[in-house]
Amino acid sequence: MSEHASLAIFDHDGVLVDSFELHQEAWLELGRRSGLPLTPRFIHETFGMTNPSILRKLLGDGVAPADIARYSDLKEICYRDLARGRITLMDGVRDLLEQLTELGVKLAIGSSGPRANLDLTINECGLEGRFAAVTSLEDVTHGKPDPQVFLVAAERSGVAPVRAVVFEDAPVGIQAAKAAGMLAVAVLTSHEPPPLEAAGADLVIRGMGELDVQALIARLRA
Repeated sequence: MSEHASLAIFDHDGVLVDSFELHQEAWLELGRRSGLPLTPRFIHETFGMTNPSILRKLLGDGVAPADIARYSDLKEICYRDLARGRITLMDGVRDLLEQLTELGVKLAIGSSGPRANLDLTINECGLEGRFAAVTSLEDVTHGKPDPQVFLVAAERSGVAPVRAVVFEDAPVGIQAAKAAGMLAVAVLTSHEPPPLEAAGADLVIRGMGELDVQALIARLRA
């Protein structure tokens, strides 16, 4: 592991791609197919959590693992059916990836979503080969706010956590980044500043275009 390499880790939903409405549609479609009492408010409140965490919050801790797996798989099938052909990168993301790469910063994805969703985005948005690591639901046993997903991404990228910055839009993701010992940049796509600041965000931005990349990298490497 290099002591000098730097890493930028991107959450997937709401950071790399504008997918909130797609996921909301998918959860509502799951509700229609399964009879689960899913509402737009509940979906917004749990955005950024893993599917098992969302389903346990909805159904209680006594829900059977087999039911969690069945509902989760069906929800993601709904998402991919809805998302195919509709996925777009968030404004400024492609330029930011280019800038970071030119500055020698490694890139990774650290997401609570399943690998098939991330692969769909990578393929449809022409991002093949851009990421040193892609860490997904299948790679962790503890979801955000546990730091495991970001620590795995750093380890696979060969970069020390202290040299990593995380881009997140959910309070649980910010908490996970700080628990991992990383810088945390909050993007205001799904929440307003107060809960993100309360979670420990080091920087809050409305969009990628307003980020001072040189200043961020200097802070990361200080």
